[in-house]
Amino acid sequence: MANAWVEPLGLLQGRAASLAVAADLALPLAGGPAAFTMVRLIRPDAPGAPVPLADVPAAWQARVMALTQPVAAFAGLPSPMGHPLVMGIVNVTPDSFSDGGRHLDARAAIAAGHAMLEAGADLLDIGGESTRPGAEPVTAEEELARILPVLRELAKAATVSVDTRNAATMRAALEAGAEIVNDISALRHDPEAAQVVADADASVILMHMLGDDPRTMQQDIHYDDVALEVAGFLAERIAWAESQGIARHRMAVDPGIGFGKRGPQNLELIERLPLLVGIGCPVVFGASRKRFIGEISGVEQASQRVAGSVAAAMMAAQRGAAILRVHDVAKTVQALRVMAACEAGEIRVMDAGVGEE
Repeated sequence: MANAWVEPLGLLQGRAASLAVAADLALPLAGGPAAFTMVRLIRPDAPGAPVPLADVPAAWQARVMALTQPVAAFAGLPSPMGHPLVMGIVNVTPDSFSDGGRHLDARAAIAAGHAMLEAGADLLDIGGESTRPGAEPVTAEEELARILPVLRELAKAATVSVDTRNAATMRAALEAGAEIVNDISALRHDPEAAQVVADADASVILMHMLGDDPRTMQQDIHYDDVALEVAGFLAERIAWAESQGIARHRMAVDPGIGFGKRGPQNLELIERLPLLVGIGCPVVFGASRKRFIGEISGVEQASQRVAGSVAAAMMAAQRGAAILRVHDVAKTVQALRVMAACEAGEIRVMDAGVGEE
């Protein structure tokens, strides 16, 4: 059944999910706590109607059960075990869409990274080139001048990802202490990138983007089925990366919210995020402060889209995302803790100083 997909549907959360799994009416999504009660069995030539789990044909059973497997640990980080890790964004750029210029000074960027870790970030993503729509590229030399002082310092305190498309930047960043390469082009932009990752035995995040250039990715946007097309692209890039010597367990995937997608496609990708769980790699989700959140909420200034960003992140968390890439770490961590407590029906005190009001 090449090119066949299983899409989990009928998601349940919290106590309802636990009860349904115990009664054999649902299966855990990526190990839980969410569960699914139906699936859509999809072939390119004949997308199927939703079917209850009890009616899944024998030939599809293995694919369905693969969706229940817990997310594997990534880059030596703790396994999410039901709730995603939080990746803090440190943009060392003058022109990023949300915080451009705020952390261009290395001392400010380092301080911001430490603040994110204190707020609960599990890892940090450091970038020196803006990839907002229409952004102009920078040379690898300029990119490295921006990020290396920051990366060297923060790598002493946390797992660090380097957000870059350039092989020279990847190589230098990995030598300076980065453990993950986060490439928005999924290793397509630079022909030497895959070899750099493979030689370093590094982990990599492969992202979907329409084309491989941020300057043109928002032009001529068209999908017949955005979720299936993104999933297919990512599966193909994983297979290609494996052929280049990168171990599958070192890969994560990112649907690329806002990268060659408009509002409706972004919303569909969030709703259908469980489809990507079937790829078998951790799913990274990054919608923080993006334009479609402003379009929905009516908030023009990116830095004021915090509440909407947290809402999108929580939706992704309930749909199988393993890592949330965010600007607002403290607020995201707080929301995750409250959501987890609501789902479990119990309070675990995180701060002895917290009292009733």
